[in-house]
Amino acid sequence: MRYYFYECDNPDCGLRFPGPDGGLRADRCPRCKQPVRQAAVLDLQQEAEERPSLAGEVVFEALLDNIRSAWNVGSMFRTADGVGFRKLYLCGYTPGPEHPQVGRTALGAHEVIAWEQAANGVEKASHLKALGYRLWGLEDLPGAVPLYRSASLLPGPPVVLVVGNEVSGIDPGILGLCDQVLSIPMTGVKRSYNVAVAFGIASSFLRYCCQIDSQGSLSRLPKT
Repeated sequence: MRYYFYECDNPDCGLRFPGPDGGLRADRCPRCKQPVRQAAVLDLQQEAEERPSLAGEVVFEALLDNIRSAWNVGSMFRTADGVGFRKLYLCGYTPGPEHPQVGRTALGAHEVIAWEQAANGVEKASHLKALGYRLWGLEDLPGAVPLYRSASLLPGPPVVLVVGNEVSGIDPGILGLCDQVLSIPMTGVKRSYNVAVAFGIASSFLRYCCQIDSQGSLSRLPKT
C-alpha cells in the first residue's frame, strides 16, 4: 500500500498532509487552497496472515449498549479486530456498519469481525449469560475490581466485555447480570475516559496482559 504526503507551496502556510489515501485532496492545500507539491512517498507492506490461536486462551466478545457515537463504534470495531475479539453485539440504538461513519473509522474491521444487532441489551445480556458466557461490565462503580488486578479472574468460559452509553453508562438491568464489574484506575479530574478509549485499554489488557499473568509466558504477546 502506498501513501503520498504533500506540502503547501505557500510560505505563509507550509501545511504538510497526506494525500488521497488519507482522505484529503492532493491538488490544493486544504487550509489555504494554494498549490502543493509531493514531498514524500511511503510504501507499507501488509502481510495477510491469521492471528495464531493461543492454546488455552479465553474467548472474548463485547456488548456495546446504546453507544451514541458512530465514530466510537467504528473505533471499537477496529480495536476488537486488533485484539482478536470474536464478536460484537450492538444493542439499543448503537449504530451498525451500515452507518457510513462506522465504516470510515473501522477501516475495514467491520468486515472481519462478526456482529449482530439487538434492540434490547438486557434481553441479549440475559440470553448470553444463559448460554454460559461471563459478563464483565466496564464501569467506575464502588466495589468494582480494578482492571489491573483482574488477571486472577482468568481463564474460564468466554467473556463478554460490556460497555455502555457515553453519558449514562451501562444500563442497570445489564449491570445486574454482570458477573464482575471492572474499573480503570484514574487520577484525572474528570474520572472517566472516552468509551472507545476505555474499551481499547480494557480489551488490550484482558487479551494480552491477563494471559501473560495467568499463564506466565511473554511469548504469548503478538508480534508488532
